[in-house]
Amino acid sequence: MFNYSKQTIISVLALLALAAILVACSGPATAGAAANPAVTSGGVTVVGQGEAYGQPDQAQVQVGVETFASEVSQATSENEATVQAIMDALTAQGIDAKDIQTTNYNLWAEQNSSDQGPQGIAGYHVNNQVNVTIRDINKVGDVLAAATGAGANSIYGISFSVADPAALEEQARAAAVADARSRAAALAELGGVQLGDVQIISEVISQPINYPMGLGGGYAMEQAAAPSISPGQLSYTIQVQVTFGIK
Repeated sequence: MFNYSKQTIISVLALLALAAILVACSGPATAGAAANPAVTSGGVTVVGQGEAYGQPDQAQVQVGVETFASEVSQATSENEATVQAIMDALTAQGIDAKDIQTTNYNLWAEQNSSDQGPQGIAGYHVNNQVNVTIRDINKVGDVLAAATGAGANSIYGISFSVADPAALEEQARAAAVADARSRAAALAELGGVQLGDVQIISEVISQPINYPMGLGGGYAMEQAAAPSISPGQLSYTIQVQVTFGIK
C-alpha cells in the first residue's frame, strides 16, 4: 500500500479537474482553427525610376581677387578697390546687386623664413570672393571676361541650373511611377497573382550633378577674351518606392 498525504491527494485531484476543463473548452476551437486557417493579405513592393532632361537657364560662378602688399592697409585698400571695379563691371553686364554675394574674405600674413626659422613678416595677403548668379545663360562668357578685365584673378566653380525645375521634376515623377507599375506587374505575373491598388508610395528626388570648372588664378591675370562656355543639359532623376496590393 502507498501512503499518500492528504495534501498530495488534493493537489492531484485539482490538476485532473483543470485538465478536464481545458480539454472540454479547447477541443472544438482547435478543430475549427485547423479547418479554417487565417488568411493574410500580401503585396508587391518595387522601386521605379524616372528621368527628365532640360536646358539650363542660369549659372553661378565664384569670382575672386587676391592682393599682396607689405602693409595691411595697403593690401586691404588695393583689394577693396579691385573688388569695387569688379562689381561695377558686373553691374554693367546687367547683373543685379542681389545676385552678387560675398562668400569668402581672408586676411593673413606671409612669414619670411630661413634655415633659422621665421624671420619676420614679408607682407599680407587679402582674398575676397563673391558668388555671382548669371540669369541670362547666353551672357556667361561676357560676364567672366568683364570680371577678369576688371581685375579678378580667380574664377572657379561654374555651375548651371534650371531656375524653376518643377516641370522637369513632374515629368521625371510620372516616368518613375510608370516604371514602378511596369515592374510590379511583371513580378505579379511571375508570382501568379493579380496586381491591386497602390497601398504606399514615397519618392526621392536626385539633384542634378554639376561639374565645376575653373579659370586660372594668380596675382595678375591678363584680360581674357570671352571664354566659350557650354552649359549642356541637366538631368533630374526621381525614384519612387511603391507597394501594390495583390488580388
